[in-house]
Amino acid sequence: MPDPRETFVSRRQVRGIHRSALVRTRFVLVGAGLVLALMATLPGVAAAVPPPPPNPSDSDLAAAGSAVDSSLGQVGQLIDAIASANQQLARLDDEVASKREGVNKALVDLQNARDAADVAAAVVGAAQQALADAGTQIQAAQRKFDEFAKSSYTQGSGVASMASFLGSSGPDDVLDRAQVLKVLSNSQNAVLDGLQRARTEQANRDSAARDSKQQADAAASEAESKKAEAEQAIAEAQAALQAEADQKAAIESQRDAAQTELDSARSNVAGLQDQRAAYGDWETRKAAEDAAVAAAAAAAREAAVQAAARVSANLAAQQRAAAIAEGQRSHVDVEEDSSATTDSDSSTTTTPTTPKTSTTPKTSTTPKTPTKPKTSTTPSVTGSAAVELAIDRGMSQLGVPYSWGGGDENGPTKGIRDGGVADSYGDYNKVGFDCSGLMIYAFAGLGISLPHYTGYQYTAGKQVPSSDMKRGDMIFYGPNASQHVALYLGDGKMLEAPQSGSVVKVSDVRYSGMTPYAVRMVS
Repeated sequence: MPDPRETFVSRRQVRGIHRSALVRTRFVLVGAGLVLALMATLPGVAAAVPPPPPNPSDSDLAAAGSAVDSSLGQVGQLIDAIASANQQLARLDDEVASKREGVNKALVDLQNARDAADVAAAVVGAAQQALADAGTQIQAAQRKFDEFAKSSYTQGSGVASMASFLGSSGPDDVLDRAQVLKVLSNSQNAVLDGLQRARTEQANRDSAARDSKQQADAAASEAESKKAEAEQAIAEAQAALQAEADQKAAIESQRDAAQTELDSARSNVAGLQDQRAAYGDWETRKAAEDAAVAAAAAAAREAAVQAAARVSANLAAQQRAAAIAEGQRSHVDVEEDSSATTDSDSSTTTTPTTPKTSTTPKTSTTPKTPTKPKTSTTPSVTGSAAVELAIDRGMSQLGVPYSWGGGDENGPTKGIRDGGVADSYGDYNKVGFDCSGLMIYAFAGLGISLPHYTGYQYTAGKQVPSSDMKRGDMIFYGPNASQHVALYLGDGKMLEAPQSGSVVKVSDVRYSGMTPYAVRMVS
C-alpha cells in the first residue's frame, strides 16, 4: 500500500508542473486582456452624457413655421374683423345715446306740455267760475233794476211821471226831481252796462282759456307720440346694438380660438427650436465627452500596457507569485479526489485536502483561528516600489472580465457557479477576476499570500482609519468587510473588479458602505 505522504508529494509535483505551465499561459493572457473593453474601465463614462434629446428635422421646423404663418394670417383677419365690429358698435352706441337723449327731450316736452295743460285747465276753471259769479251779480242787479223800475212806475218816480211834476212845490222842485231821476237812470244804466261788459270779457277769457287748454292738450298728445316714437327708436337701436354685440362676440370667440392655435403653433415652433438647440448642445457635450473618453481610454490603455510591460519584465515578482501559488490548493476545489487529476476546463487542480468553503460571503464576525486559512503577510519587498508593483499588477488587468470566484496569484482563472446572478452572466465559463481574486494577484508579486475572501483579507494587514488611507491600501465594504474590496490609487480613485457583467476598471471611490478601516499591506 503506497505511503500517503508519497502520494501527497507526487500530487504536489504534478500540480507544480501544471501551475508552471499556467503561469506562462496567464502572462500571455495579460497582454491580450489589455485590449479588451477599456472604455468600461473609466469611471462615469457611460453615465456622463445622457441619451440624446429629440432632434427635429428641417421639415418639422418648416411645417411648424408654416402653421404659425397660417395662424398669424387667420388671427390677423379676425383682429381686423373685430376692429370693424368695434367701430360699428361705437357707431351704434352713439346712435343709441342720441336716441336716448331724444327720449329725454320728448319726456321733458311731455312734462312741459302736461304742466301747460294743467295751467290752462286751472285758468279755464277760474274763468268759468268768474263768469258764473258775474252772471250771478248781473242777475242780482237786474232784479234790483226791475224792482226800481216797478217802484218808479207805481209811485211815479220815473222821469216822465206827471205826478213828479204835479207834486212839486214849484219849478225849482220840478227841476230837482227831474235831475235826480236822470242821475238815477244813468247810474242804473251804467251799472247794467258794466255788468254786461264784465260778463262779455269773462266770456272772452273763458274762450281764451279753452283755446289754451286745447293747445296744451294737443302739445301733450304730440309729446306722448314723440315719446312713443323715441322709445321705439331706442328699442330698434338696442336690438341693432345687441345683434352687433353678438356678432362681435362670435368674432372674438373665433379670434380666441385662432389665437390659441397660434399660441400652440408658436409653442410647437419654440419647442422644436429648443429641442434643436438642446440637441446641438448635446452634440457639443457628446463630442467633448467622446474626446475626453478617447483621451482617457488612450491614457488608460497606455498605462495598462506600461504596467503590463513592467509586470512581465519583473521576473522576480512572477517567481514570488508562482512560489506562493505552488503547492496551494485552489479555493474552488470543494470535493475530495484521490486520483489527483487535473480539470483542464477549469484550469485548476483538485486536491484531497481542500477544506469545504462557502461560495457566499458571510456577514458574521471573523471565523475562529483553526478554520482561518493561513496567510503570508510579510512582503519580500517594501516601500513605495512595492506599492507601485502591486498597483502595476492590478492595473495590468484592466478590461479583464469579472468572473465570480476567478483569479489567483498567477492571474485570471475560470469562475465558479453561484446558483444565481453569476450563473446568469455565465461567470463559470469566463476567465477573469472577482474582487478578492484581483487583490490576490496584485499582492502576490510582493510575496504576500491572501485568502480568496474579503472578510479574511480585511484582517490580513495593518488596519488604518479609512480617512487616512494611502495609495496601495485595500478598501473594504459591507459588515465585517463581507461585500467588496478594491485597491486605492489615490486622488479619489480605486481599482476594482465590481460585479458580474463588468470588467476590471478604475472607479471613483464610493464612501457609502465603506468599512471604518482600510488595510495597508506594505509600509
